[in-house]
Amino acid sequence: MIELVLLAAIAVFVLTRLKNVLGTRTGFEDPTRMDPDAEASRKKPDFVVVEGGQTPVVAPEDVPGVDAESGAALRRMAVADPAFSPKDFVMGSRRAYEMILMAYENGDTASLRPLLAEDVFDSFVAAIEARKTEGLTVEARFVGVRDARIFSAIFTEETGEADIEMRFTGELVSVVRNVDHEIVEGDPTEVRRQTDLWTFTRRMGSQDPNWLLSATGG
Repeated sequence: MIELVLLAAIAVFVLTRLKNVLGTRTGFEDPTRMDPDAEASRKKPDFVVVEGGQTPVVAPEDVPGVDAESGAALRRMAVADPAFSPKDFVMGSRRAYEMILMAYENGDTASLRPLLAEDVFDSFVAAIEARKTEGLTVEARFVGVRDARIFSAIFTEETGEADIEMRFTGELVSVVRNVDHEIVEGDPTEVRRQTDLWTFTRRMGSQDPNWLLSATGG
């Protein structure tokens, strides 16, 4: 009996402590409310509308380091084509960079054709044909993109044409061999890093969602 009384006393003590710590609910309490500022932050979209609902502001984290003029151009692109997202564009351009670079190294003109503007395609083909004429072959392996960011942007509202210049830092292993299979350029054991400035062009709001490489530089 003494043991039962002690156990009962301990149980009452524990329940009392839990009540003090956790509190009780009767079923009529007001629902827990999220802080208005926190809720607004949680629901914040990639683009927020300001100044009478006219101009979307590109989220700063999407376009680090761009100047004011380029930032304004990106905002106008988003007005012309609400589906446009700088973050998605950068991700897509990274993939395009690898595809174009490797297609060029491998002389794959069929893969290059839908990715390049006409004049850029012609210059790439000319360089590939010059290699063949000299009896040169390229062995290349893409390692990865160390950095990819928007460098500048231009938007022409009259035509809807958008130009975004991307700065890529890529790494690859590349070797050029002559007709005798001798290495004339590169090192099969060395990872080479290169920086490129590529411009992609598209008419915003068009049915074709693809951006074409329209200019290259380094």
